[in-house]
Amino acid sequence: MAVKVTCIIPSKQLEDAQTNQYIATNSKTMIDKVTVTNTTAAAVTFSCNLVPEGGSVADTNAVIKTKSVAAGETYVCPELVGHVLEPGDAISMIASAADSLTIRASGREVT
Repeated sequence: MAVKVTCIIPSKQLEDAQTNQYIATNSKTMIDKVTVTNTTAAAVTFSCNLVPEGGSVADTNAVIKTKSVAAGETYVCPELVGHVLEPGDAISMIASAADSLTIRASGREVT
């Protein structure tokens, strides 16, 4: 078994449409850290789902629902730390305003 520590979501602006930010490929992935930074002058909300392979975003796979991030704040997502994605599973996120939140995630891919 090989473990690769990696940036699973490089820094990027979060979309205002539900978007898969990361899909586990041929390995299991453990989420170690996710940060969401509000780069605007107003509060912005976001939601995050861990979607199983072949599934879709639903309340049954919501992990963070409409979390408000204050202007200039960085939110470290403790709700996501330690979750394991099976091959084909996805991290899907949405913001209430486009180009307002910068996200980044690190984890371990196990093959």
